[in-house]
Amino acid sequence: MTTSPDSAPAGAAISARNLTLTLGDDKRPVEILKGIDLDVAAGDVLALLGPSGSGKSSLMAVLSGLERASSGSLSVAGADFAGMDEDGLARARRGRIGIVLQAFHLLPTMTALENVATPMELAGHTDTRDRSEAELTAVGLGHRIDHYPTQLSGGEQQRVAIARAIAPRPELIFADEPTGNLDEKTGSEIIEVLFDRRSQTGATLIIITHDPALAERCDRIVTLADGRIASDTAA
Repeated sequence: MTTSPDSAPAGAAISARNLTLTLGDDKRPVEILKGIDLDVAAGDVLALLGPSGSGKSSLMAVLSGLERASSGSLSVAGADFAGMDEDGLARARRGRIGIVLQAFHLLPTMTALENVATPMELAGHTDTRDRSEAELTAVGLGHRIDHYPTQLSGGEQQRVAIARAIAPRPELIFADEPTGNLDEKTGSEIIEVLFDRRSQTGATLIIITHDPALAERCDRIVTLADGRIASDTAA
């Protein structure tokens, strides 16, 4: 059950009130999120911290429209996510939200350029080849645009994933443990790329991480525990 969204604060990219997520059936419900209140200002960089099982990835899934909240209100980039069904959420994500995951999720039969361009084509963007090539060049892969994922290293694949997320110029970017499958050196390079591209585009960035040092680079740190916000501080 959802409620109508409260008026989001001026300049808010995200405004959530009493957001809950319950999975399972009526006989064995599992409460994942237990009343989340959260405002994120446009252009902020926010880190989500918390132990495994605290609800970080579930919160990201709800805020990004990959999962419907069970109750509460949620405004994302001016859209009422709480009032949408799954098809509505899928449409609302296009152009508004870019997502970078720990697993790169590149299509193996497509080149780096095609992996970046195809989602934009499906969303009705024009000049997708030029935009994709420019974004791949911006993440340091201008010389690899015609390579397939199996021809790229893990770090290069994550650069393609970042280019794919940012090329449509979304208002929000979500990154769920973006360096989880990378070694420390490569992971540090990927974070620099992600922060640089966010800075250049001005998007709001939400990063799920277990790394306190990475969290300290963000504007704000929100820590979850047992499906609730345990702390919310400026970094």
